[in-house]
Amino acid sequence: MKSSSIILSLFAILILSSCDSNNGDIITVATPEVMSKSEFRKAVKIKASQPIEKSGKIYTYINYIFVSDVNKGIHIIDNRIPAAPQPLNYIEIPGNEDMSVKGNYLYADSATDLVVFDISDINNIKQVERLEDVFDVYDYQIPEEAEFSDFEGFNFETDIIVGWNLRKERREDFNQIQVDDIAFNNSSAEAAVGIGGSLARFQIVNDYLYTVGQYSMSIFNIQNLSNPTFTTTQNVGWGIETMFAADNYLYLGSTQGMYIYDIKSPETPEYVSEFRHWEGCDPVVVDGDYAYLTLRGGNLCGQEESVLEVIDIKDKSNPILAERYVLENPYGLGIKDDMLYVCDGSAGLKLFKRNTPVDLDLVKTLKDVQATDVIPLDKSLIMIGDNTLYQYKYMVNNVALISAYSLN
Repeated sequence: MKSSSIILSLFAILILSSCDSNNGDIITVATPEVMSKSEFRKAVKIKASQPIEKSGKIYTYINYIFVSDVNKGIHIIDNRIPAAPQPLNYIEIPGNEDMSVKGNYLYADSATDLVVFDISDINNIKQVERLEDVFDVYDYQIPEEAEFSDFEGFNFETDIIVGWNLRKERREDFNQIQVDDIAFNNSSAEAAVGIGGSLARFQIVNDYLYTVGQYSMSIFNIQNLSNPTFTTTQNVGWGIETMFAADNYLYLGSTQGMYIYDIKSPETPEYVSEFRHWEGCDPVVVDGDYAYLTLRGGNLCGQEESVLEVIDIKDKSNPILAERYVLENPYGLGIKDDMLYVCDGSAGLKLFKRNTPVDLDLVKTLKDVQATDVIPLDKSLIMIGDNTLYQYKYMVNNVALISAYSLN
């Protein structure tokens, strides 16, 4: 089915990939590695543990930690002894970016599809369902160093992008390329639910799984955990990167702001308002009447300045900027009691004491780590960065290292 909005999305990707180069320059061109959809859907495999190539999202469920290997699959780690986590197995899922777990069922995206696994026996994981073509557009994972993305010859109806090749090439007037008309394919109520980091695009709320892409939200009824049903897809904004659920609202972090949706009618989320900021990469977490979001400048994210913003959301229809704090290179963040933990990339993990929801004091910086995302659990803080999984014990205005587990 033709989609003008999707075509505009692809056009935006090409323009962003093409800016600031002169005609005739030698540029870095990315061309997709592809697999037919029929072969792609046979490619899910349960394997023994193996080194990770590039760590992505983190997720916790009971005594297990799940770490995505960007665009490739999910590593499962036994965390019954946090001081000595042990690798268990690996689910190879081409095109995977996100995951959620409820009642021993793991939900994971595989490019355009949603795949369901029974993990009740963690040593004998089984795929039990696959819903095909439920995601209109998946994250193509275009390498950041690419100055141009060459989709010529790629058939969006029959093929899936599983990787990229980079090469140097001289291109004239490449920033004037026109985009052709491209076709895209469009049980237990009390079961335990896992916890994801702030970079998540999947959220489970009661009997529903909510997933977001660049501009749309797909909703699944998971009352029957092993056999979810696709409910609907609706447009929800632009440049959506993350999603956080709190108190029957969904907060969508985008490159241009934060969107708020009411889910009192769970199958039809209702737009409430948006808070707009300058363009920047934007995860968000919420605690009570305040939302905390980071804006990472540079690269393709927009402005050069990086900040932490505190947003007053007492009136959901009118979110207001309450305070702003300058950071260096922020990614994910998380809240535990009166502490806010901010992953500031190469600048480390920063601990802010919340004197009030708005008045924050930087009380500690862990400078010797690369910090990408955190999950504040009841008894420990889990953090990932640079293919290393860190676990910390909470202390007053500080944390103490429990373990640093290399995923390589």
